[in-house]
Amino acid sequence: MKQTGAQSLVVGEFRRRAGVVAAALPRRRVLLSSTFAFLVSFVVWFDMAPFMTSIGKSVHLTTKQLAALTLCNLVLCVPGRLLVGKAVDRFGPRRIYAGLLLFSFIPNTVFATAHSFTVLAVSRLFVGLIGAGFVVGIRLVAEWFDDRDMGTATGFYGGWGNFGSAAAAIGLPLIATFLAHGPGAWRWGVFTAGAVAAVYGIVLLALVRDTPNGQTYRRPAHTGALEATSRPGFVAVLALLVPIAGVLALVVERLHRTKILSSGAMVVCLIGIGYFLVHQVVRAFGANRRAIANEYAPEDRFPMRSVVLLCLAYAVTFGTELTVISLLPTYFAKTFGLHIAAAGVAGSMFAFTNLVTRPGGGIVSDVLGKRRATIIWLLLGVTVSFAAMATINSKWSVAAGIALVMVASVFVQGGNGAIFSIVPAVNRRSAGQIAGIVGAYGNIGGLVLSSILYFTITPTHKAGDVPLVFMVIAGSALVVAVLCRFLPNDAPVMVEDRDMPVSIGAELAATVEEAVAS
Repeated sequence: MKQTGAQSLVVGEFRRRAGVVAAALPRRRVLLSSTFAFLVSFVVWFDMAPFMTSIGKSVHLTTKQLAALTLCNLVLCVPGRLLVGKAVDRFGPRRIYAGLLLFSFIPNTVFATAHSFTVLAVSRLFVGLIGAGFVVGIRLVAEWFDDRDMGTATGFYGGWGNFGSAAAAIGLPLIATFLAHGPGAWRWGVFTAGAVAAVYGIVLLALVRDTPNGQTYRRPAHTGALEATSRPGFVAVLALLVPIAGVLALVVERLHRTKILSSGAMVVCLIGIGYFLVHQVVRAFGANRRAIANEYAPEDRFPMRSVVLLCLAYAVTFGTELTVISLLPTYFAKTFGLHIAAAGVAGSMFAFTNLVTRPGGGIVSDVLGKRRATIIWLLLGVTVSFAAMATINSKWSVAAGIALVMVASVFVQGGNGAIFSIVPAVNRRSAGQIAGIVGAYGNIGGLVLSSILYFTITPTHKAGDVPLVFMVIAGSALVVAVLCRFLPNDAPVMVEDRDMPVSIGAELAATVEEAVAS
């Protein structure tokens, strides 16, 4: 069967996209090495999830204490992504990624050997910092791939790296039962995850460089805070800090409400959050003197609204992913009367599709070249699919419920990929900081949605009002889709001189020529 010219063009483009990942070049090594680093970091970040029941029995924890550990695992990742983004722009992704992986071994080992709730909670707070590793890889990948391939590369990195949470759920219990037996076997599973991270942190130093040969790693003039290029942009920088402090305060209030934190401890935590906010504001003023004075020439400016809108979009898409993955097994078990194991398999379909859907979102964004339109249509898909999910009840068949979940995952995770096809191009000098704040808003979205579940717990909704959460997701996606009309056009937002290879073939030829010459 003959292909039309248009079909040949599409097929050829998708083959080239596969070449972005598969070509035997230094870029492939960087992409695969950073993706595996992200996967390992997520294994560590979620290494307690498959052992929650065993941890509770071993250390004699209450249900509220187990829920508090889950919050502890998430809360420092929010400011952590912000701070790690700054460190990446200053010191480079290679050293920061290796350092994060090595550091995670310490609190993770403390957690694995803990015998009290206090030690478990404090160590878990610091383990949560490894969740900021995602930001590091985005800057690293952005240094090695051109704008036209950015969605493909970051989509592959995010989609396959995110599989670390599923790898932890599948692999760590097998490792734990192989190494030990009894109620303390979970300790070996958790410890192994941290040990692998530490070893790979050392290996990563030998595998990657910050930039291709001949390229200079570009740093922003100020790494203490995100640099804007106009006075309204500076106001946006300040505005973006407020929800970060707000969601941290919300978590503290939840811990106090469940009697995990005393009133005195809550006050101390709130003072610490206030100090963090004031410190960030002061740093922002110091880094943005030129923006406050409107000293940037028009050609040197980038629209800060891009960062704001990408933050909101990622809060919807990634926040939805975090929330839905955690609530689906219980919701399916309750709605369809399934055994919890079967419900877990059904609910996991949302996570497993990430291997294809997140890269797919980035690829579609690259192939079409209409990045803004791709995000808008995917958000509209989130609206429709979650409005439909809000109507799921016991009269539905399990197969129909799973099918709808998988359709919803295409829009949610494809949206994640499409969003990060834009993020590194907004301003390459500050790509780490921008990826950090956008990534932090993903966690903020998850914490807000989980809080809605928490505050809607009633005798009739013991796990919270799930249909209400689905409708909130649908409504939020619709609002953000409308707002994304104000994203700049589909061309790169801030163009910088980068002597990147024009194609995979050209890079391969240059590599072969260099090898022959040597």
